[in-house]
Amino acid sequence: METTKPDTIVLIHGFWVTPRSWEEWIDHYEARGFTVLAPAYPGFEVEVEALRADPTPIAELTAQGVVDKLTGVLDELDSPPILIGHSAGGVFTQLLLDRGYGAAGVALNSAPTEGVRTVPLSQLRSTFPVLKNPANHHRAVPLELDQWRYAFTNTFSEEETVRLFERYSVPVSGRVLFDSVLANFEPGHQATWVDYHNDERAPLLFVAGSEDHIMPPAVQRSNAKHYKSNTITEVKEYEGMPHLLPAAPGWQQVADEVLDWALEHAGRHSPERV
Repeated sequence: METTKPDTIVLIHGFWVTPRSWEEWIDHYEARGFTVLAPAYPGFEVEVEALRADPTPIAELTAQGVVDKLTGVLDELDSPPILIGHSAGGVFTQLLLDRGYGAAGVALNSAPTEGVRTVPLSQLRSTFPVLKNPANHHRAVPLELDQWRYAFTNTFSEEETVRLFERYSVPVSGRVLFDSVLANFEPGHQATWVDYHNDERAPLLFVAGSEDHIMPPAVQRSNAKHYKSNTITEVKEYEGMPHLLPAAPGWQQVADEVLDWALEHAGRHSPERV
């Protein structure tokens, strides 16, 4: 029996940004006839400028709170959508797929889930502004422009780097970032744990950018290798792409190709199933 293709896309933003970072993708996918949702983390429903002025919602953020907010959005839909998450949004995409949500998922430049311990030096440098001080666990921590340039826009022009910094950047939750790092060293399952043996999980594509400093290709390959279930899990790398892939030159090609992959694989679970 032919499966009805999803007509809704849910875009999940990452850390240091808000749903505004998806603005070009929203227009692009809506132009292709899709309903597009870009839900905010709890407390992130305000504009970027308001979060900078009062970052309290960021400091109070928890991973479970994000998952609860996202599942609430998905529970209101009539059919499973395509999930596309960027960076930390890639983690939340994996968590949602593991819980039975979504017809297919795409994790762009995804942060690692619990158990993935690949930590390249460029990743350490990118997150050092937060992790260097344990007191940041309870704070909302911003990036300075030079830190943003290294972590997000290392392939962009200086003019574009400044523009995107001013338009998109907000502080990050020290609590969630610290907790995600410590998850590998604490007993029991933590907030970013997924069942890597879940045979019912929808298809998942990891997307890597060759120039990504925060979540380089080695992290994406490690993410994918952890999945041992009889499910579709693939990795695609784009040459020359940085961490802020959704805004990088050529993003339209990436957006179209990952959507086409998701539509092709939606509803399939086993690699042998056609």
